[in-house]
Amino acid sequence: MANYTEAQWNAKKIEMMEKCFEGFSKMGLHGTGIRALARYCGCGSAKIYTYFEDLDDLIIQSTEYCMSKVEDDFMAKAPTDVADLWRFMDEIPYWTAEKHGKKYRLMYQVYTHPKYREYGRKFFAGVDLRYTEYAKSLEPKLGIPYQKLTPLIFILIRACVHYALFEDEFYLKSQIEVLKETLELFVRKYNPKAIPKED
Repeated sequence: MANYTEAQWNAKKIEMMEKCFEGFSKMGLHGTGIRALARYCGCGSAKIYTYFEDLDDLIIQSTEYCMSKVEDDFMAKAPTDVADLWRFMDEIPYWTAEKHGKKYRLMYQVYTHPKYREYGRKFFAGVDLRYTEYAKSLEPKLGIPYQKLTPLIFILIRACVHYALFEDEFYLKSQIEVLKETLELFVRKYNPKAIPKED
């Protein structure tokens, strides 16, 4: 780290995590070692060891960081108001599958592996908190209490991830349909002014 400021060192580490995670998602988790990742990144193995103790440390840190970024991408697509809800519900599963499908597949390989399950538990405990905060940010936009939105967000995420993993259109459409109906009921209950008036 002598040649870098702390900010530069952290930026280089993030770049390495993103590139290695991409490498794993293309080459597969099993059988992909430090040497193969170094070739993929266009550097020597020693450079990877500059930032990570070993392959396990790289897998744990890069999965947590990159999947948190996926969450950020998802949350940035949030509906802006009640009228925008339906656009969001129709677009987000396909956008997620196209943009992040390989990352979701890799994440489940990592977090279902016995060696990394404990890290998966910690990560998903953080997900619970982050999506609760996401629901709180949506409450003023949609007029629906965050306590009602939070479980719906988890159902939506599950439907999106399932579609990204398996492209199961039937499962996706049945889940989205129920979510839309539930949201419509909640809008009528908590924010009836947002419902367009019929002519």
